[in-house]
Amino acid sequence: MIYLVFALNFLLMIVMPLILARFIAARRAAPWSLFGIGAVIFVVSQIGHIPFNWLILERWELVPTDTTVLSSLIIYALFLGLSAGVFEEGARYLTYRFWAKDARTWGKGLMLGAGHGGIEAILLGLSGIINIGALALIQRGMFLDAIPPEQMPLVEQQITAVFSTPLPAILLGAVERLFALCAHLAMSLLVMQVFVRGQIRWLLASILWHTLLNATAVIAITTWNAYVTEAIIGVFALLSVAIIFWLRTPEPVEPELEPLPEMKPLQAADIEATAETLERSKYT
Repeated sequence: MIYLVFALNFLLMIVMPLILARFIAARRAAPWSLFGIGAVIFVVSQIGHIPFNWLILERWELVPTDTTVLSSLIIYALFLGLSAGVFEEGARYLTYRFWAKDARTWGKGLMLGAGHGGIEAILLGLSGIINIGALALIQRGMFLDAIPPEQMPLVEQQITAVFSTPLPAILLGAVERLFALCAHLAMSLLVMQVFVRGQIRWLLASILWHTLLNATAVIAITTWNAYVTEAIIGVFALLSVAIIFWLRTPEPVEPELEPLPEMKPLQAADIEATAETLERSKYT
């Protein structure tokens, strides 16, 4: 039973963004290419984001990581939230500025957001399937020769922890991705306002929203538990949905062309056949 629940969880993580994108494409005539652009930009943003976090947190140790101290936890959470906001929302801004220059409508902004948050959910779902599948095979005695003996106790501990997870807790992964998709759609629309309204403050608003969401999630999961954390993220998701509909605008309508006037049949001119007209007709 637990294998089916894990499979359902990861399958939902993969399928949800695709269903969302199909709905946006059908209802708002947004091209799938924008989904692909959003997905590529998310991956590109992580190429800078992940090494940056490693440098600040581990290499240079500029931010305290002792989460047992409240002040350190707050600084640590704010750093993680702000770095994610700057890199991801900055990447969104550059996408609108240099790549998706025609994405200036509500539907196209949603499709970019679906691709940005969707590829994150898809990658997490795929990695989850691989990891759980590998642990399940090891639990059944396969690939034991590939594991160093000194690491075997750690692997067994991990297997016990994973497969003793309560069934409702397993589905929290898909729930979290659903909430995250709502936030990504809202932040995509917020950044788009920079170009629709010509005001850079919308980019700052998106970075701030991203920072608050991520920082709150880090503090909640460290202080309480996964259920409380997801409840709090759910509130952010509802507020994100409110932002989405607050920024909703009608799609532009192509002007209807006036019909061409009705063509009247041409009538042959009544020309008297003379020697002169017959001579001219040889050259027409």
